[in-house]
Amino acid sequence: MREQSDVALAPFTTMRVGGAAARLVTVESTDELVDAVREVDDAGEPLLLLSGGSNLVIPDEGFPGTVVRVATRGLAPLSADYCGGAMVRVAAGEPWDDVVARAVGEGWAGIEALSGIPGLAGATPVQNVGAYGQEVAQTIAQVRTWDRQEQRVHTFAGPDCHFRYRHSRFKGSDRWVVLDVLFQFELADLSTPIAYPDLAKGLAVELGARVSLAETRGAVLAQRARRGMVLDAEDHDTWSCGSFFTNPVLTADEFEDLAELAAQRLGYDGPTPPRWPVPGRLVKTSAAWLIDHAGFVKGYGLPGPVALSTKHTLAVTNRGGATAAQVVALAREIRDGVQDAFGIRLVNEPSLVGDSL
Repeated sequence: MREQSDVALAPFTTMRVGGAAARLVTVESTDELVDAVREVDDAGEPLLLLSGGSNLVIPDEGFPGTVVRVATRGLAPLSADYCGGAMVRVAAGEPWDDVVARAVGEGWAGIEALSGIPGLAGATPVQNVGAYGQEVAQTIAQVRTWDRQEQRVHTFAGPDCHFRYRHSRFKGSDRWVVLDVLFQFELADLSTPIAYPDLAKGLAVELGARVSLAETRGAVLAQRARRGMVLDAEDHDTWSCGSFFTNPVLTADEFEDLAELAAQRLGYDGPTPPRWPVPGRLVKTSAAWLIDHAGFVKGYGLPGPVALSTKHTLAVTNRGGATAAQVVALAREIRDGVQDAFGIRLVNEPSLVGDSL
């Protein structure tokens, strides 16, 4: 366990904004993680858990309490057979894309479409991380946590995590600290069925086809790179939190209202909002489409220090020298503009420490 004072937090985040931590504690084992959190709670101090920093906007004034940076490691296959698949326990501090790369190399199918996503494994169940037709809820068997309220370890089975689109029982609550995650993968040389149209097109296969795990990973990385969603220190389009807004999930009536507003705004023979069915007779539509057709095109905000990515309208990016306040201001402008144009209020995906849109 390493302890430092007055440490700049911006370098620990992919958005690269924010002030300093009064105290930064870096933990490298599960026991250290529990001990550090318990110590802060016992002292009644403010606590911020810092995972990979890819889904976090730190305020310019920094954080006045203790920041616990999760740097735990460990990836342990517990069993592997063709009936039960591969059971693999992953420490919260393992870099997520390293986990995906290992799974592809070992023939563990189920997360290959989640390649290139920054951050750490312990954050994936919180957000129910998903992309290109996969989400971690499909492979998570258990999540082991530290319950700050009851001061004990609590293990949740997959269904008890209450997973839904970009959400879980852990999101929006500071009660549980993820210690490790148990995944159950299919043993296979081929991917799970390709469920995302653009990915199928990139692979030159039909939806529902299965290709090699390595082919799927390569195609996903190529798709993400074209959208500025693979971290690159030289590319300011990747100085972001990835998708800043989640795709809206609407009732059928709400979607019809949206379609009517879009027709009034764009013409009845103009572009129409995308729609995908969601369990529960709901409809998901595209936040990127709404942002673009509300007038916030790629690169909106340039040459300012904060702008939308030049590759993807869902990413709010730091062009160099941005402040957290400027990031939040642009996000609010986009949220309000979409609501004015289409009556849909976008919800931010990253956590805004000490702030809200």
